[in-house]
Amino acid sequence: MLAFCCETNADLLKLINRRSDTDENSKSACHQGFQNKLNRMRTLRRVSVLIRKGVRTYQNTLHNKDLFYRIHPSVSQALVQNKPVVALESTIITHGMPYPHNLRTAKEVEEIVRAEGAIPATIAVIDGEICVGLSLDELSHLAKSKNLLKVSRRDLPYVISKGLSGGTTVSATMIAAHRAGIPVFVTGGIGGVHRDGQNSLDISADLTELGRTPIAVVSAGVKSILDIGRTLEFLETQGVCVASYGASKNFPAFFTPNSGFTSAYNVQNPSEAAKLIAGTLSLGLRSGVLIAVPVPEEHAAVGQQIAEAIQVAVTEASSKRVSGKDVTPFILQKVNELTLGKSLQTNIALIHNNAKVGSQIACALSEQMRGQSKCLINHPETLSADPDVVVIGGINVDFIAKGKTKTFHLRQTNPGNVCQAFGGVGRNIADSLSRLGRKPLFVSATGADANSDAVLNYCKHMNMSGVTRLEKQSTATYCAVITESGELTLGLGDMDIHTQITESYVSKFEKQISSATLVCLDGNIPTSTINYVCSIARKHNVNVWYEPTDVEKARKPFLSDAWKSLSYSSPNLAELRFMNKTLGIQTPEVLPSTLDEILSVAVALSRPLLEHLHCLVVTLGPNGVLLCGEQEAGSINLQPRKLKKKRHVCALHYPALTVAPEETINVSGAGDSLAGALMAGILQGKDTDTCVRMGLLAAKTSLLSRHPISPTLTLESVDPNEIQTHKWPKPSFVNV
Repeated sequence: MLAFCCETNADLLKLINRRSDTDENSKSACHQGFQNKLNRMRTLRRVSVLIRKGVRTYQNTLHNKDLFYRIHPSVSQALVQNKPVVALESTIITHGMPYPHNLRTAKEVEEIVRAEGAIPATIAVIDGEICVGLSLDELSHLAKSKNLLKVSRRDLPYVISKGLSGGTTVSATMIAAHRAGIPVFVTGGIGGVHRDGQNSLDISADLTELGRTPIAVVSAGVKSILDIGRTLEFLETQGVCVASYGASKNFPAFFTPNSGFTSAYNVQNPSEAAKLIAGTLSLGLRSGVLIAVPVPEEHAAVGQQIAEAIQVAVTEASSKRVSGKDVTPFILQKVNELTLGKSLQTNIALIHNNAKVGSQIACALSEQMRGQSKCLINHPETLSADPDVVVIGGINVDFIAKGKTKTFHLRQTNPGNVCQAFGGVGRNIADSLSRLGRKPLFVSATGADANSDAVLNYCKHMNMSGVTRLEKQSTATYCAVITESGELTLGLGDMDIHTQITESYVSKFEKQISSATLVCLDGNIPTSTINYVCSIARKHNVNVWYEPTDVEKARKPFLSDAWKSLSYSSPNLAELRFMNKTLGIQTPEVLPSTLDEILSVAVALSRPLLEHLHCLVVTLGPNGVLLCGEQEAGSINLQPRKLKKKRHVCALHYPALTVAPEETINVSGAGDSLAGALMAGILQGKDTDTCVRMGLLAAKTSLLSRHPISPTLTLESVDPNEIQTHKWPKPSFVNV
């Protein structure tokens, strides 16, 4: 018998047995056997959060932190299609202007954004929900309501917990825009260091937010009631890139085009501004960019009059001991009275101008990002001559429609949520490897459509130079309709494009394949392509990892002698049985359910394949991970072998890490995270224990993320020596 540790967790290890392929049978199988767990998880979530109406994007449905977000369908669709979106704050509606000027201005600003070719996304908190994009009724409600809160970063937890409503300041709007994936935010003017701030320490949260949230803020500089010089110094300390818009570096003072201070840089047009923003985002800096746009000249004449009124208002605010977040609305109201409404007119004019300039920048940025994504496709200069890893497999865009009722009524509209995700086994593994310090060449195919634009834009951190975009073809998509309890009702898949990852196309990368340390194939690609890659691998002694993706696709290499060229494979028990069955080996008709029998069958089914394969990583659902391969120094040798030789084979079992049911957000890519981290560890020459623990940590990270491969995945996050929160039970092995 194979000894092993019994402490496992079904919610963590069910991910290892799940695949991110889009075959209907495998999708349905993902739901079987875990219904009780899933029901308990959903009950916990229903207790904590009210299910809202409307269509939500993937990130707003699956991540527990995002259950308090609602993205308007027009904004959601624009983000999916990589169209330009402009975020807009709402305190200008709730606290910046009186009714009806506030409502009229809000509508006008949104119309300006649309006229420039972008989609407006006004952000506010309504009944405890952060809304990214508002309807006309919601805009009107904010404009007319009294006693709404002014919501900054510090206020968000309280306002959400109490189910309250309010206008979002610059800092809170930045947080929501960044969470939604909107890179450009337009406002009137940002907050800053208040006058006498060196004594009062009254410093706006807008400045620290700019230092930690990668958003481009387009404004008319800093509100003129503030200490502009100290504000610029503070922004420099926060690492915020400040650039004036136009031919001059003069930093504007909200109502006037020149504050007497200068920006570090200037950008003269939308294209230059977009390049600056794109560079910031590409560098991965956690700070934002401030684009300071001067008020139009025709409205700058009254600037001196407004400046004098501001001084009077500041003095009065001080004498009346107005403090905190009440200062700005008090001064603006007083200045409007003193200037007989001229400050309000100028305020509206500069907001209109900011909206126009910001929308032009957003459009230029969107165009540049799309161009960068397309340039990554089959551009000779981007092809790596000798990548150590080549991944060949599928890209999928999934749409999951989940009902809000236990049953569906046919031939009529049913309430539910629609979620989107970027997946595909090959894409997921290449993503995982890319985030773990490798530079894999990913070879795949997409259509020349909006779905392709979306997934390529998301994958900018990866080497996508091996991905071909095919005209008159559709990017692989899958649509699943599931009930409230998680039962699959209907699944539709458009996977035809995977057949275009042909032997002829892949042969273009023969040089990279033949010089790689490891080649990973997923079961979505044609059998002929698998055979071709295996022949190249055999000729050049390249190690090949086969990820079967489902039981039907598991058989592809075993229809010929191609399987004898494989070095690694990561099947689950059902896939492993089908591999044996394809070779004509007798297998159990029914897979066992008890632990001892499962392990016994897994070892027996692994033995015939180890005649040629170097190592099998058998995923056993809630029973753990079983490694089968060459025994070496009390463990299993995972390192690539250069020559085939007679060896002593054994099996080694590792239990999983514990994840509480309420913590589990997404299980679609955890198995691929496991495989990718295992490969990364192997390529780094890590010992077997470290490799497997890296895989288990990566899988857990995926479970806790709304993405199949977590954007927070790094080498540090899966380093067992750095992560001391887990007790690592010693695995056990026996000879096979």
